Amino acid sequence: MAATGQSMTPMRGEVRSFTDAFAVRVFPGNPYNQRIRVEVHVYDQDFQPVDARITPSAFLLAGQASRPVLVVVPFDGANERKVRICTESIPFPSEQTQIRAQICGKFFGHRRF
Repeated sequence: MAATGQSMTPMRGEVRSFTDAFAVRVFPGNPYNQRIRVEVHVYDQDFQPVDARITPSAFLLAGQASRPVLVVVPFDGANERKVRICTESIPFPSEQTQIRAQICGKFFGHRRF
């Protein structure tokens, strides 16, 4: 039996924006037959948290399903910003296995005037 892991698409992206933020839509996926609890987080290149707007930021994802998540990242005064958008599966308290899986994609925002 082949091992499967959670997924997220796209894993890379480059976005041009004419505003003070840029937006990325990612699709976390659940390859398992049972539902999982998912959280989406945004980090800078050093894995420090970024104050981004994530809709929705936490949700239950059905087995064999994916769903869109909108992430809006501020430039914070810069003309460019590199971030990592991460999907994390959160184990249910009643489960025997308490492994917290994380998969991250790299995204690059360019601000245009």
